Amino acid sequence: MRLLLRSTAAALCLAVVAAAPARAQNFSDAQRGEIERIIKDYLVAHPEVLQEAIGELEKRQNAAEAEKQSAGVRQHKEVLFNSAHQVTLGNPQGDVTMVEFFDYNCGYCKRAMADMLQLLKSDPNLKVVLKEYPVLGPGSLEAAQVAVAVRMQDKGGKKYLEFHQKLLGTRGPADKAHALAVAKEIGLDMARLEKDLASDEIRATITENMRVAEALGLNGTPSYVVGRDVVVGAVGLENLRGKVATARQ
Repeated sequence: MRLLLRSTAAALCLAVVAAAPARAQNFSDAQRGEIERIIKDYLVAHPEVLQEAIGELEKRQNAAEAEKQSAGVRQHKEVLFNSAHQVTLGNPQGDVTMVEFFDYNCGYCKRAMADMLQLLKSDPNLKVVLKEYPVLGPGSLEAAQVAVAVRMQDKGGKKYLEFHQKLLGTRGPADKAHALAVAKEIGLDMARLEKDLASDEIRATITENMRVAEALGLNGTPSYVVGRDVVVGAVGLENLRGKVATARQ
């Protein structure tokens, strides 16, 4: 922390001098050095100013990121909430939509699954959209591809949800073999599943999901879009309920 404050102090000194009016750019080296010394001495005597500055910088950066994400949601809202390539659970006509981007090898996604299920159970006016976002390696991509094929023979989402719960709840890494075993266990048509795995729909779905996630700046799983807000991470049931309530207002 001390090293960070020192480097920040130096950066602030340079920034103040660099940001001076055009006439101040004619300062001599000695004058510039004196200005930097005065600023440095002040910051050393009042280090709390650095903490305030860093806090304000983080606040502004977070606000800018939130605005960028909100703009991304507005720009991609049709693909986010009503794509032909998505899984829809809960109330299709719900007054609030919660989109979850997940990876079958994400430990946080495994723990957060209970939050999504509880929201589905307790909120009859909630529409939940699931989007495969395989960012954790080849096994994740294979599992996501099988998941898309499962969705292709289950338009209502009931079997997909069963598949989703079982695969996320499985110990060990998720990959094609594990995903196919779960699909067989829940009674899906395996011949059709294998055929669907070779279809263009698989690539189109995952490409679309990855493109939208990138546009929103998502850098982890699970990530959610609730109304106009983007939430990254397993934030817990109550936080998600709060986001739903805010969107509903």
